[in-house]
Amino acid sequence: MQAEIITIGDEILIGQIVDTNSAYLAKAFNKIGISIFQITSVQDDKAHILKALKEAEENADIIVITGGLGPTKDDITKLTLCEYFNDHLVEDQKVLAHVEWLFEKYISTPISDMNRHQAMVPSKAKVLMNQFGTAPGMWMENNGKTFVSLPGVPYEMKALIKNEVIPALRDKYHFPYIKHKTLLTYGLGESAIAARIEAWEDALPDFIKLAYLPNLGKVRLRLSGKSMDKELLDAELAKQIQLLIPQIEDIFVGFEEESSLEAIVGKQLTVMNKTIAVAESCTGGQIAKAITTNAGASAYFKGSVVSYATEAKVKILEVNEDDIATHSVVSKAVAEAMAQNVKTLFNSDYGISTTGNAGPSKGDSDAEVGTVWIAIANKDGVHSEVFNFGNHRDKVIMKATNKAFEMLQKEILKK
Repeated sequence: MQAEIITIGDEILIGQIVDTNSAYLAKAFNKIGISIFQITSVQDDKAHILKALKEAEENADIIVITGGLGPTKDDITKLTLCEYFNDHLVEDQKVLAHVEWLFEKYISTPISDMNRHQAMVPSKAKVLMNQFGTAPGMWMENNGKTFVSLPGVPYEMKALIKNEVIPALRDKYHFPYIKHKTLLTYGLGESAIAARIEAWEDALPDFIKLAYLPNLGKVRLRLSGKSMDKELLDAELAKQIQLLIPQIEDIFVGFEEESSLEAIVGKQLTVMNKTIAVAESCTGGQIAKAITTNAGASAYFKGSVVSYATEAKVKILEVNEDDIATHSVVSKAVAEAMAQNVKTLFNSDYGISTTGNAGPSKGDSDAEVGTVWIAIANKDGVHSEVFNFGNHRDKVIMKATNKAFEMLQKEILKK
């Protein structure tokens, strides 16, 4: 069973907004066994929409359209659907009552005929009530294919998918079982991992596929299985994971479906009843941000200092000015002092620091752009390593952030 997603809106094509709807729909459909054949974004243009609908009907069993359902003249989806299905608009009394209720209860401006026009829907459509907005969803069928048109507002679309569309699709179709299991690895590149596990990968059964998903110092290994037999698929995935982990256990940190690396580290710190503080220079707060994204971080995260300027390293973290003068701010001595002193400042069990040149210029150091020192301090002392993460600023920052968590977890696992 295949679906195609069509997003409508000039604002997507000019980069004014990011199309998050397609990502949500793809994930929601995949969970129930629907494969996405293609995702297409089109203009608010009748000819373009008609062309996309025709091609989608040839490609897929289910076509989902988002956007173009507002009350203004540039929202042409309903009229275009009427032309495509040789249909006409009729007023739906339930939708009209809902629109009038929304205005009465939540909207201070008077309702207009333009707003009431939201209740006009194709006569052949099954209306999907939108509890959070004025534009209803619409379900239409043609030549054995299912077309679903949804508002583009993300929270309205998501509610309709969850409450209306997926239950109706389950009733109409019998889907295969699809399952993904993603293993998180740190510290080894994609090609090196592929060479290491080549024999295992070549022996995978046909209904299980492996994808490598590299991202700045980490590689996700996603196993994807698809079968009408759920028990067979679950058992085979479990078997293949058991065969794989011994081959990558030195770089394996957990499963993405369960937690990110920073969440895994947080759980480990919580279990150990240990705490951490962070001193960041070149990463500019990214490590602290990653930590505090996880609920419950207050149990183990004491705080951070973003000592971006040399002055902040000296005055707040009390890094020795002589060390800076002798070795520069991007150095082993400064990184280790930052880690030790932030640990003392916050009275934490671990201190972690980053100092480097993210670029494009060298700043307060003569170290090459991309050079980053990362240090971790604990009660037994301090350990540091130096890296060169290339010459792209964003890449350097994120690689340094990921490497810091990798180093921290290795340090924790020593205990």
